[in-house]
Amino acid sequence: MPRRLRIDFVSDISCPWCIIGLRGLEIALERMGDAVEADIHFQPFELNPAMAPEGENIVEHIGRKYGATPEQSAANRANIRERAASVGFTMAMADDARIYNSFDAHRLLHWAEGEGKQAALKHALFESYFTHGQDISSHDVLIAAAARTGLPEDEAREVLSSDRYADEVREAERLWQGKGIQSVPAIVIDNRYLISGGQPPEAFEQALRQIVAEA
Repeated sequence: MPRRLRIDFVSDISCPWCIIGLRGLEIALERMGDAVEADIHFQPFELNPAMAPEGENIVEHIGRKYGATPEQSAANRANIRERAASVGFTMAMADDARIYNSFDAHRLLHWAEGEGKQAALKHALFESYFTHGQDISSHDVLIAAAARTGLPEDEAREVLSSDRYADEVREAERLWQGKGIQSVPAIVIDNRYLISGGQPPEAFEQALRQIVAEA
């Protein structure tokens, strides 16, 4: 019998290490085969909740927030691109990339969970942002991503044109921050085990096997 695990994946669309960590987790789960049956729920976290509608240049943003020089920022992005490629994801962040507000994306993901398409939409949004450099605060971009996953465009548009799920997203953000989550990705398994950061598949597989063995 496979060991059923609830996995809460706390993350933000604008976080490159979140897609690296997600791909690492997915590869690890594939390697586990029939030993694990994963029930993954994507939980919201906003790295930049006060981001202006027009967004901010990534080099300027990283310099202001973390004190990184343009050279350090470029080296970091090169490392991120390499790590992403190692888990099969194309990361195409350039010097003119921008950071955007992700709140509406989280509202759409909340809706997509009820439609059984949350994981597919999460991947589509990561691809829209990091691979194609699109504005993930744009409703048109969000609706197009939803359509690619088979979600109804008219319903996606209705969600985004209203404030539906805003309270639920904010409540979930407060919940996970109240549990001590201050950085992402944070992968919480069975509400007991925490794996932090964009770990490689080997690290996730080792942790999963230890959890299954303890059970």
